[in-house]
Amino acid sequence: MKHQLEKHYVNRVGWLRAAVLGANDGLLSTTSIVIGVAAADPSRQSIILAALAGTIAGAMSMAAGEYVSVSSQSDTEKADIEREKKELEEIPEIELQELAKIYERRGVSKETAMLVAKELTDHNALEAHAKDELGINEITEAKPLQASIASFFSFLSGAALPMILAVFAPESDMVYYQYGFSIIFLMILGAVAAKTGGSKVGIAMVRICFWGTVAMAITAVVGHLFGVNIR
Repeated sequence: MKHQLEKHYVNRVGWLRAAVLGANDGLLSTTSIVIGVAAADPSRQSIILAALAGTIAGAMSMAAGEYVSVSSQSDTEKADIEREKKELEEIPEIELQELAKIYERRGVSKETAMLVAKELTDHNALEAHAKDELGINEITEAKPLQASIASFFSFLSGAALPMILAVFAPESDMVYYQYGFSIIFLMILGAVAAKTGGSKVGIAMVRICFWGTVAMAITAVVGHLFGVNIR
């Protein structure tokens, strides 16, 4: 009987987080805008304009915000690696002891820990310290451009549904159409994200639907009471 290796999902964390966040925000924020405007002024022209403005502004904001955020993380990682590189040049023995201590804390014997530390140092000292001391590797390494592009296009994909409904759904029932279709797609989005990330589908669906409903309900109340949409 053949044994299958377990699947691991950590290598998807970077782009998955950006893509799911972008699509969720695109769908939820654009739908909330449309619902708020529809509750205040149900004319199709106002609804489409609000949806279009929210889509463009949101996609650019997500992309820029993700790029800046991940770039900051990348800068920190590079600074840490440069600092580690300098320490390896100036105090290699202390760094070797430090690496061995890390393996000891993981349950390896003192002798084995030192042996592993020496062999990894001989192979690639900076890589060993980056992975085991700083927690930086090729999987978790920050990639600003990748995260930015993923956020931009995922936001647009999420905003596509409320945009289409803004154009074709009946004006008088716009709020109900927007809410109903959005909840369905939020459930699908939550299920896909959970399946891709290897987590529980049911919990993800309930969580995203609950907070989606809260966001849309608050925006609808604001639009109805004050005749304006705030986000």
